[in-house]
Amino acid sequence: MKNLSTSFLSDCRHILKYTLLMIALAVATAFSPLAGAADDYYSHVFFDNSLTPDTYSYSAGQAIAPSFLKVKDWKLPVETKTFLTPPNALRVEWQSEAGGGWEAEVRLVNFRNRLPQMRGEHLYIWAYAPQAIAAADLPMITLSNTREGLQVAQFPGSFTDSLPLAKFTGDLAAGRWVRVRIPFSAFKTGSIYAFDPKYLQNIIFHQGRADGVRHTLILDEIRVDDDDEVGGDRESEAKLSSPANVSAIGYDRHVEVRWDEVKTAELARYVVFRSMEGGKFEPIGIQLPGIHRYTDFLGKSGVKAEYKIAASDRGERLSPLSKVASASTREFSDDELLTMLQEACFHYYWEGADPYSGMTRENIPGDDRIVATGASGFGITALVAGTNRGFIAREQGVERLTKIVGFLERADRYHGVWSHYMDGSTGKTMPVFGMFDDGGDLVETSFLMQGLLAARQFFSGTSQAETALRVRITKLWESVEWDWYRQNTQSDFLYWHWSPRWSWQIHHNLIGFNEVMITYLLAIASPTHGVPADMYYSGWANQSQTGQSYRQGWSGSAEGKFYSNGTTYFGIKLDVGVGTGGPLFFTHYSYMGFDPHSFHDRYTSASYFENNRNIALISHAYSIVNPKHYEGYGVNAWGLTASDGPYGYVPHAPDNANDLGTITPTGALASFPYTPEASMEAFKHYYRDLGATMWDIYGPRDAYNPGQNWVSPIYMGLNQAPIVTMIENYRSGIVWKSFMANPEIGEMLRKLEMAAKK
Repeated sequence: MKNLSTSFLSDCRHILKYTLLMIALAVATAFSPLAGAADDYYSHVFFDNSLTPDTYSYSAGQAIAPSFLKVKDWKLPVETKTFLTPPNALRVEWQSEAGGGWEAEVRLVNFRNRLPQMRGEHLYIWAYAPQAIAAADLPMITLSNTREGLQVAQFPGSFTDSLPLAKFTGDLAAGRWVRVRIPFSAFKTGSIYAFDPKYLQNIIFHQGRADGVRHTLILDEIRVDDDDEVGGDRESEAKLSSPANVSAIGYDRHVEVRWDEVKTAELARYVVFRSMEGGKFEPIGIQLPGIHRYTDFLGKSGVKAEYKIAASDRGERLSPLSKVASASTREFSDDELLTMLQEACFHYYWEGADPYSGMTRENIPGDDRIVATGASGFGITALVAGTNRGFIAREQGVERLTKIVGFLERADRYHGVWSHYMDGSTGKTMPVFGMFDDGGDLVETSFLMQGLLAARQFFSGTSQAETALRVRITKLWESVEWDWYRQNTQSDFLYWHWSPRWSWQIHHNLIGFNEVMITYLLAIASPTHGVPADMYYSGWANQSQTGQSYRQGWSGSAEGKFYSNGTTYFGIKLDVGVGTGGPLFFTHYSYMGFDPHSFHDRYTSASYFENNRNIALISHAYSIVNPKHYEGYGVNAWGLTASDGPYGYVPHAPDNANDLGTITPTGALASFPYTPEASMEAFKHYYRDLGATMWDIYGPRDAYNPGQNWVSPIYMGLNQAPIVTMIENYRSGIVWKSFMANPEIGEMLRKLEMAAKK
């Protein structure tokens, strides 16, 4: 989750690092059973494919002369012609010379909330030698549970002694895939700490016999598993049914293929085959169990393709191919492109939602147990937008919202406030950020309630289901004790967290300008547990030394430390904001439902809509100027906002400290109401130019860093919904209209107008 202000983010990252360390040391029985197919998949698969087609982001390699290892920018090349799991594999090309050395590392993809343990007693690697390699000429292999290239034994990191790969392969014949089975028991610890294969992070191939000959080894489908799970002859047919009811839909530059689920425990993945112009069906990609759609980016309009789907087991054996489905791409109008984009992102919250609660998962793939409160609020606004746009029937929207509300009624609460993360099947708090994060999270709750209040007004029909839904949402709304999170009646601030165990230990006061304006607005609007309207100025727009130090502390800039700014950046004057305005999610999260068009205060010359627009324009202008000269920035490639990157989570922003070359599409795409022309130009670039790596079943991937050749392996619950909702606010304004129609919001605005005159 990363809707946290920057000053708090550093603390959270330290807490998260410590938490993951504790997880790594915990016994396996500390975990509840894995909840979904993705969890099971990623507890076994170490490598299946690279998202980037030239080099593999999660690899490293180097050679010491006179030895040779083929690398580009210290990464291993990706093999796109010979592979086991389409569309690619890894290529290790070396030459071992006396007096030299080389090492090639394949690292585990550690996306957020991936449980840091693999399950199985053996390491399996599929290997292919284009030319025969004698066993004696194969490299050595070492395993490590750290990612550092030097394999430093820093607790709890450890590594194994080296073993000859030949011990498990024998001679490799040319042109034939061989499954290499390596028992973990064959390795001895080479570190001062015991090596535990559950926490395998890095597989290192390195120089063996110095034979002075150039060799190539193609590696694919690296996994951890047990003997009874993987076996048999790959050439034999799997005992799986063919996927049924395969269909295909053509879009502007891609085709989406859909099919029915193959319901069996033997299913490991689906394999997609494509034929172009009546040619042979070739494998082009895979899909995980539990997902029954595949996006094939063809790159241009006016192209017809045919598709067949096979089911695959863990031994890479395929079912018979399905029946054929075909579709053609065609040029879309701008309006059609927006609908396509919204619908793709909407699926994250529809089919990607937790099956028990209907709530939004923090990220996909991730830990399937974890649902996020704030992202679920955003997901509710996406459901409103999707219902309005006709992606689902109104009755389906009501049914899903009813499931969500039922879950929220049962879930853990702390003076009416939900925690940041919950277990989607139980509603119990999950303290992902550490032991102090085990109570209520007022900011996340405000994001959730913003969505619920928008839904309460949108689903205004007279049916029994819609009437009951509104009554239940009202009850939840009126039971949130916003005033409790003031800590005491003399406090100028609302506080982010409270825990029955730790009380106010995380004593983070809410001060703007950032993403939490909606928290103060809803606290003032509450008809049952409200706070004085003056707190907007004493807390959110605080002018004291506390507020000044807070703003300058997280931004490193004195510009805007008094809440108001007044500085001109790139010819654009910023009324309110710190420095150049911060990450773009500051202009999205509080305004998914709350319409900023007519809202102003003591510090805005016009409205917060204009202020948000100026922040977006500044961010856009910054990316054009590109002062740090990062690859890929430009007039159609912008949108600095919070996301993961190759260096972990960063609240990317147009400033020196937080611009690391990572572009997050939601930054530009959720800014459609503010910058429609620039946002559309960015979308066409992300989709039409970069779609081969950036477009998938939930729309544009979360982030990319061209200079590091990195594409995010995940989607985030916080980032896809703003695209759906803010585009809908640009097109129809329905989420804004629904939220603003709540009578409590009108009364809150009247109170604030009076407070501004004091």
